[in-house]
Amino acid sequence: MTRPQPRELRIVNKNHITPHMLRITLGGDQIHTLPKDQEGGYVKLIFPQVSDKPILRTYTIRHQRDCEIDIDFVLHEDGGPASTWARHAQIGEAILVGGPGPVKPISGAADWQFFVGDMTALPAISVNLANLPDTAKGAAILEVLSQEDVLPLVHPSGIELHWVINPHPGESTKILLERVKALPWPKGSVSAWVACEFSAMKALRSFFKIEKQLLREHLYISSYWKKGNSEDQHKVVKRTDNEAES
Repeated sequence: MTRPQPRELRIVNKNHITPHMLRITLGGDQIHTLPKDQEGGYVKLIFPQVSDKPILRTYTIRHQRDCEIDIDFVLHEDGGPASTWARHAQIGEAILVGGPGPVKPISGAADWQFFVGDMTALPAISVNLANLPDTAKGAAILEVLSQEDVLPLVHPSGIELHWVINPHPGESTKILLERVKALPWPKGSVSAWVACEFSAMKALRSFFKIEKQLLREHLYISSYWKKGNSEDQHKVVKRTDNEAES
């Protein structure tokens, strides 16, 4: 099947929702080429070229409305091309947007749902939480850069939110793992949705797959970035790791 061609969208709004999270709203004449019901899925943002090779970065659709979508960017002091573009882009500016890729919801077949992620995963986790049934039970362990980055999230009352403040993401592989281990393990079946930095992901994968022996169909786990690596470098590391795990 032929992949859909990237469409040109335009910035219609910019809003700092926290000190380190910038929301850019995209719309324009070609927004109708994006299928409906894509919140939590991903798109490929194709940034203005500085060389012969285009710069592509993967981002989650946080909200989708009839005529626009919201994309949330984590802002770092040493930001890469995506966050740098987001900081300086102006309303009315155009960008090519490929995709969308599939939505990855947590398995609802278990008695309990666990979410674990850093700020790069917060948009996808936020969508997941909002889509859970009111009867859902479990916990979400969410790492942010500062207390000011804690967001009010829509979630069932049976899902406890645990915020982890870490101003230096990626420097420790065990901050999220230790917070997960500090929680009492529930009785019954558990599903988990995990996305974060590569090394932290590996530590969490070992915990959920080996120590807790979660069923394959109850575990979604992915690295969204790797400290010290560009997205292209991370893709190579991720592919090698996935092949080793298969």
